[in-house]
Amino acid sequence: MELVYSVSQYSSLPSKAGVYKFLDGNGNVIYAGKANDLKSRVCSYFINKTTLGEKTRVLVENIRKINITIVESELEALLLEAFYIKKYKPKYNIRLADNKSYISIKITSKDVYPNITLVRQEKDPRAIYFGPYPNTSSVKLVLKTIRQVFPYVSVRNHPKKPCLYHHLGLCPCPGIYDSKQASIIYKQNIRSIIRILKGQSRKIMKELEIERETLSKNELFEEALIIQKKIDALSFITTPFHRPLEYDLNPNLRTDIREKEMQELIQTLNKYGMNLESLSRIECYDISNLQGTNATGSMVVFLGGEKEGSQYRRFKIRGGKPASVLKGQDYGEAKPNDFAMMSEVLKRRFKHTEWDAPNLIIVDGGKGQVSCALEVLKDNAVSIPLIGLAKREETIVIPITPPNLPLSGEEQGFLPQIRGSQREFEEVLLPRNSPSLNLIMRIRDEAHRFAINYHKNLRSKSAIFC
Repeated sequence: MELVYSVSQYSSLPSKAGVYKFLDGNGNVIYAGKANDLKSRVCSYFINKTTLGEKTRVLVENIRKINITIVESELEALLLEAFYIKKYKPKYNIRLADNKSYISIKITSKDVYPNITLVRQEKDPRAIYFGPYPNTSSVKLVLKTIRQVFPYVSVRNHPKKPCLYHHLGLCPCPGIYDSKQASIIYKQNIRSIIRILKGQSRKIMKELEIERETLSKNELFEEALIIQKKIDALSFITTPFHRPLEYDLNPNLRTDIREKEMQELIQTLNKYGMNLESLSRIECYDISNLQGTNATGSMVVFLGGEKEGSQYRRFKIRGGKPASVLKGQDYGEAKPNDFAMMSEVLKRRFKHTEWDAPNLIIVDGGKGQVSCALEVLKDNAVSIPLIGLAKREETIVIPITPPNLPLSGEEQGFLPQIRGSQREFEEVLLPRNSPSLNLIMRIRDEAHRFAINYHKNLRSKSAIFC
């Protein structure tokens, strides 16, 4: 999403990752850059001008407007920054570089064993180049992460013996450990890296998932675990991924994506009687603990499909008996104390009537966690649609009304309030590329991250004071 600010509004920029463009009085782009925190980075140009170098001061004096584009990942920011620099050729990007050429990623794809290096001049017509990129450290970070997924040779003339990177699992040393199978795998790695840099990571992700499932079915669990690690690392840098041209053609791309995610989720849940009209506020809850110790709960808030960190809340679990709803019922592999902890967090949350009410509640877990949450809502006379997301297959768990169960006047229009053993569930498995599933998973993953961080902090403190 591209937003336009005047110079006087620089302190109003969002604290999100993205790319910023400085425009002069004629509307020309005079500088483009990327940042993990746009507000902090852009403010640094204006807050204390006396600390700026001479060239940067001249740049700041010519800024009249600030355009920002919020993106999804480090790789997207890197590629979009390079795209803007190549498209607009901002004069201050060149001047501030002290006449040094920006780096590019060079892939010698025509070689028997292609190598990937960073260069400042594109001289080899047989090679593939990506860039140029102004931020060397960001490029190195992205390549470092990609290399953990797809190992490659990073020097032009590899020594005739195993290198250090080979022992770290980052270089297959193909010329030394040569075989037909090794050659095929190595070239597949290079093709995958090229596709990632072209923005085709989703296809690679799907191929890896299919390979993982095939290995698991054949009980090759160690090999499947290796593939899963590749999926996790690839997800970290590329999911979700949109090409720079998409942002350029549609400056409101991010907003459009969020709106599509929310509308599809509303349609999906309304098929099961949720009667949702809006998802302007979604709350998600997760529990983190190590064998019951230093247990924590998290509440994350998403407004309009975007996380709102200022409204996050964390809970240190105080303890209590397992929720009564679970007695005598089998809800799979989850532990009863996990259910009790979820109940405690939600009870404490709904004591805060001053907090805005959500349109939807998501809990991390399956039927057991959903049942606990429903009981808390019922006990507090709260009428809010609620679902769960079970990790194993990323299944959406939706409470439904049995056809033969009449609802009371209070329960009309509030599907989740179904009593005890009469409660039934619909388990919905959406396609992995579904926008609505992407939204739920992103929210759940954020709740998990927030809970884990607090749990680690508590664990560290307890270790210090032992």
